Amino acid sequence: MLPPELQSRAFRPYISSSASAPSFATTSSSSYNGDQNPNPSPTSSSYYGGGAASRSRRASSSMKNSRLSPSSFIHNARMAVALVPIAAFLLDLGGTPVVATIIVGLMIAYILDSLNFKSGSFFAVWFSLIAAQITFFFSSSLYYTFNFMFLTLLAAFTCALANFLIGVWVSLQFKWILIEYPTIVVALERLLFACVPIIASALFAWATVSAVGMINAAYYLMVFNCIFYWLYSIPRVSSFKLKQEVSYHGGEVPEDSFILGHLESCVHTLNLVFIPLLFHIASHYLIMFSSSANVCDLFLLFFVPFLFQLYASTRGALWWVTKNENQLQSIRFVNGALALVVVVVCLEVRVVFHSFGRYIHVPPPLNYLFVTITMLGGAVAAGTYSLGMVSDAFSSLVFTALAIVVSASGAIVVGFPILFLPLPSIAGYYLARFFTKKSLSSYSAFVVLGSLMVGWFVMHNYWGLNIWIAGMSLKSFCKLIVGSVILAMAVPGLAVLPPQFRFLTEAGLISHALLLCYIENNFFNYSNVYYYGMDDVMYPSYMVIMTTFAGLAIVRRLSVDHRIGSKAVWVLICLYSSKLFMLFMASKTVLWVSAVLLLAVSPPLLLYKDKSKSASKMKPWQGYAHAGVVALSVWFCRETIFEALQWWNGRPPSDGLLLGSCILLTGLACVPIVAMHFSHVMAAKRYLVLVVATGLLFIVMQPPIPLAWTYHSDVIRSARQSTDDISIYGFMALKPTWPSWLLIAAILLSLAGVTSIIPIKYIVELRTSYAIALGVALGIYVSAEYFLQAAILHALIIVTMVCTCVFVVFTHLPSASSTKILPWVFALIVALFPVTYLLEGQVRINKSWLGESGVEDIAEEDSKIATLLAIEGARTSLLGLYAAIFMLIALEIKFELASLMREKFAERGGLRHSQSGESSSAASVPPRLRFMNQRRASTMPTFTIKRIAAEGAWMPAVGNVATVMCFSICLILNVHLSGGSNSAIFFLAPVLLLLNQDSDFFAGFGDKQRYFPVTVAISAYLVLTALYSIWEDVWHGNGGWGVDIGGPDWIFAVKNLALLVLTFPSHILFNSFVWSHTKQADSRPLLTIPLNLPSVIMTDLLKIKILGLLGAMYSVAQYLISRRQYFSGLKYI
Repeated sequence: MLPPELQSRAFRPYISSSASAPSFATTSSSSYNGDQNPNPSPTSSSYYGGGAASRSRRASSSMKNSRLSPSSFIHNARMAVALVPIAAFLLDLGGTPVVATIIVGLMIAYILDSLNFKSGSFFAVWFSLIAAQITFFFSSSLYYTFNFMFLTLLAAFTCALANFLIGVWVSLQFKWILIEYPTIVVALERLLFACVPIIASALFAWATVSAVGMINAAYYLMVFNCIFYWLYSIPRVSSFKLKQEVSYHGGEVPEDSFILGHLESCVHTLNLVFIPLLFHIASHYLIMFSSSANVCDLFLLFFVPFLFQLYASTRGALWWVTKNENQLQSIRFVNGALALVVVVVCLEVRVVFHSFGRYIHVPPPLNYLFVTITMLGGAVAAGTYSLGMVSDAFSSLVFTALAIVVSASGAIVVGFPILFLPLPSIAGYYLARFFTKKSLSSYSAFVVLGSLMVGWFVMHNYWGLNIWIAGMSLKSFCKLIVGSVILAMAVPGLAVLPPQFRFLTEAGLISHALLLCYIENNFFNYSNVYYYGMDDVMYPSYMVIMTTFAGLAIVRRLSVDHRIGSKAVWVLICLYSSKLFMLFMASKTVLWVSAVLLLAVSPPLLLYKDKSKSASKMKPWQGYAHAGVVALSVWFCRETIFEALQWWNGRPPSDGLLLGSCILLTGLACVPIVAMHFSHVMAAKRYLVLVVATGLLFIVMQPPIPLAWTYHSDVIRSARQSTDDISIYGFMALKPTWPSWLLIAAILLSLAGVTSIIPIKYIVELRTSYAIALGVALGIYVSAEYFLQAAILHALIIVTMVCTCVFVVFTHLPSASSTKILPWVFALIVALFPVTYLLEGQVRINKSWLGESGVEDIAEEDSKIATLLAIEGARTSLLGLYAAIFMLIALEIKFELASLMREKFAERGGLRHSQSGESSSAASVPPRLRFMNQRRASTMPTFTIKRIAAEGAWMPAVGNVATVMCFSICLILNVHLSGGSNSAIFFLAPVLLLLNQDSDFFAGFGDKQRYFPVTVAISAYLVLTALYSIWEDVWHGNGGWGVDIGGPDWIFAVKNLALLVLTFPSHILFNSFVWSHTKQADSRPLLTIPLNLPSVIMTDLLKIKILGLLGAMYSVAQYLISRRQYFSGLKYI
């Protein structure tokens, strides 16, 4: 039932604790006082003085009148229960195209959101969902799954509506929508709660039917209907209604504060009661009256949801019918009694006599009588007690008598000896007395007598059978079952013991969980029954899921009631959760291994939850101990990790992959320790990053590992020594993988230096050794991996990498003499580039053609061709290496210059702030002084460049040289690799953004002109390549239509040259605008657009067509930017 403060006089709807107090941001002037009268008198305003108080009162009144609050959507977890699995199901139906569309759309939305373009991010999400839905229609297999077009259209419509509901849910996560459109978000929230129960039930049932079959589809739909009805149809307060309304009228909640109205609640009730029945009739109409069991299905599909609806009415589910509690109680009593009788009778026919008839030892027709008495009496007793109707002496007497009759009748049904019939009657009496009196001695007597009856039943029915189940005899299994039942019966009695005996409850629960895990592990992994050749699946997957969630629910309930401690909760959650791993891996040890791993990983989450208490924080030694336990647990689980990787890859994983997975799992398992308990310790975060990076590097690089590191396991050794590998996978030429150790070491050294694990920032000698070691490791790796045959070049490559590392490290962390040495280091790198490039080919040519004879055969010609191809490939690799080096140098210098300018601006800003603080007593600033300050601020970049030139004039020049060389090498690579692709320039030109203003070559180049080199490079590249294409086509006779019809080549050349010239005005105007940012006449860019149209339509060359399109885009962009600058200036004025 509800807490008293939310219960009304006559009607008490269910309101979740989170919904009862939504949080919303208000200012101090418009805050609401909880003790204030919700209906203040008009004269109360005289109590407050001043205009500010009246404005505050008006703001508060307007907020109360709107009765809407811009708080966040508080039902996200409830919506995620339905919509997240639905999204996964739709992605699985759509396949890779839908997943790719969603990923691209969400990336665009994330980029727009990071740029604070909120509305753009919102529309990007919706456009990605629309695009994904269109892709879904064309890529899914719905058209081949259903035989009827109507079902196909209905399924497609359901998927589209689910996609729309996901978009609505995502829309409620945008805070600006909640603030700017309060009425719309209320409608969206109502739409979600109105549609999600119906759509989610259908899709969940669809997914279940796809997995397990169509036989019991109506029952699956009924179960999901009940679950989602409970989650969404029970009346709840809206997230966007003012929380003060809950306290109105003595705690009664107004109806318009609920999310759903009368119509939606009525539709949900009709969906709950009738849709499973109608679905069963539509799918089984040919056989629904063929037997009594099929007729009982019809009654069960109607009356079971009806009973659930009556129980939900205790939480306010029938608020739309009546508000009179007496009427609701009478509705529940009369309809519940009728529905209970029908359900019990149908269950007898459909379940008891159908599946358990062999255990009924009473001849007909007495068997129907005793089974009905047992089931109906038990259902009536349970229902009346759960509804709180056993409250006085008379009802307790009736309840006790009913329990005695039910127990005796049940004992007669299962064939209990008449001589010992008083035993079950006494057990029923003591059980009823426990429920009515809470007598622990009565429950102890019930446990003893119940254990005797369970033991008799097992001995009587199973003890004499010679059957092996799950690798054990039936007698051993019976012992385990009896022990599990006894523990399950004992735990409720132990739970009512005083707190000092709580350890008994914890021991009973943990023992029962261990026993259940052992039984299910044997059943599920040995899922066959061996009996005279019979082979049958005995323990399905859904039983594992049901027992897991039932156990977790019991643990949560006992924890909330403070019946068990946090340590027992931790152990029980780990044990029950580890059972789910059996569903994904067919291994005998996966349950226990996962339990150990969960026990090692989960303490930071489960044992130290209360952050308000200092004792809940780990001490350093506890953190080290937990991390060590995690590492040992992961190493203990290496066989399971090996089997998981083998299942994923289809073959045994390599040693590096196995070790990397263990290291990565260890690092990820330590994340809760660092995040929750040592978030203030930077060293812990740095070492954690290093461990995770090490695991990822081992997974990606998979270096060779000594056998002793991984072969301490029979399972791994047997998988490695399988003789089938060669017959299946064949012989594979192994490439030397030892250089990967050098790359791993280099990356880890870089991370250690960046995170200050290695203190290179403070010790110059250590910094030098660090840079040299990093360069040597990278140089040896590059030489051994890509230039293995050119041994003489290894020294040059290693020297180049050492110089690069020294330059980057000392540019980022300069020393006293580094500004004098680093320019020479860069000059050495530039000098080594042509030497290495030319020497590579010369060495191979001399080696290949040394001792060449006058007579050459075909083999020697092939050898020379192969050598030339190898030289070309090696030189291309060298170009790529030096392009990456120059790019790294340019990036580092750009970063350092930006940091230096930012520091200078901060120093100037602090100086001006202090000066303004000293002169704050002045009444006003003279206009002439204000003008001088503006002039001084405008000359700040020049001052900064001069200071930079004085401290290290080489940095901008070196950065520009590195940028130009990187761009030039990339252009050469573009010609060699892609033949001069037209689109490559759009990816290469942004490299020129790394250019800097220096005192020599780029003296007039400032921050405003940073985009000028990019646009000029694109235009110049396209123009020059277009001219070359015209010359090449004319020279080689590929002059298009002019040559094809026999005309002279100059017609082709003149036509395309003229069309090329027509594109010049747009490019010239735009590039001059990008350089000067001077507003020109609006008509000039627009007038150049028609000049580009002939180039787009009439040209024979794709480059000229691209120039025409680009010129038109330049003109439009220039016009829009100029207009924006104009309006911005008007706003400033």
